[in-house]
Amino acid sequence: MPRRSSSAGSSVSARPPEAERFETPIVTLLSDFGLEDGYVAGMKGVILSRCPGARIVDVTHQVPPYDIRSGSYVLKTVFDAFPPGTIHLAVVDPGVGTDRRALAVKLGCGRILIGPDNGLLSWVLGMRSDWESRSLENPESWQPVLSHTFHGRDLFAPVAAHLASGLPFDLLGPRCSPQTAPWIRVERRGRELLGEVVHVDHFGNLITNITREDLGGPEELARWGMTVPGIVTLPTLRVTYGDLSVGEAAAIIGSSGHLEIAVNQGNAARILSMATGTKVAAFRTGADEARS
Repeated sequence: MPRRSSSAGSSVSARPPEAERFETPIVTLLSDFGLEDGYVAGMKGVILSRCPGARIVDVTHQVPPYDIRSGSYVLKTVFDAFPPGTIHLAVVDPGVGTDRRALAVKLGCGRILIGPDNGLLSWVLGMRSDWESRSLENPESWQPVLSHTFHGRDLFAPVAAHLASGLPFDLLGPRCSPQTAPWIRVERRGRELLGEVVHVDHFGNLITNITREDLGGPEELARWGMTVPGIVTLPTLRVTYGDLSVGEAAAIIGSSGHLEIAVNQGNAARILSMATGTKVAAFRTGADEARS
């Protein structure tokens, strides 16, 4: 948890002429807060109170509770869809109130990530090297009273609003190195790629951390199959859901470039009794051996 004693050493009231400003700043929100309570509205209220011109876009608030893998994957899939200057605020934070760090990360494209240092931001950061990370230790950029259980409203939202209003990034706190989650990478073992399910989408598709690039590119896809030990083996990759009979399961490269298990017009997660964290493997098929 950030301390009230700040090493940033500068007031958020400073607004030098060169500070970045945007005509209509965009702030996106991603969380596991759901829609039954007032948590999302609380964050929006804080942002709009400090930056009335902000355009707030809801990515999702239906990340399964505490599921950092799923939140990180969804953030990765939407990050580049928004224009430079967008501030992406993500909160899936089972360690709220502990000594876990709070982060803001500015990338070379001009977009900014804000969220807890628990792996949630690591998939976006793992794809790039042109970024600068700051630990949010300047209390003047927070709410006057910091709750131990709701940093989305009291810490992350006001920081996002201050940045959207033109606060220089380097006033947030000292530089730091964020955590990198192990599940953004697959393990290569012989002719197999070992991975896991990182997200279950609205249709029940089981999306893994194995990507098209891990398999060697489009020309290599016909040489791979997929297995979930003890549950299902899918000997070939299929191109699209429409190639399957109704109720048929298959491995497919989805729109995000990740390998997924889908059931045509069915819920693969429910049918196969699988969830985030389930171990999977992609394997080279006999077709590959015939070519070698």
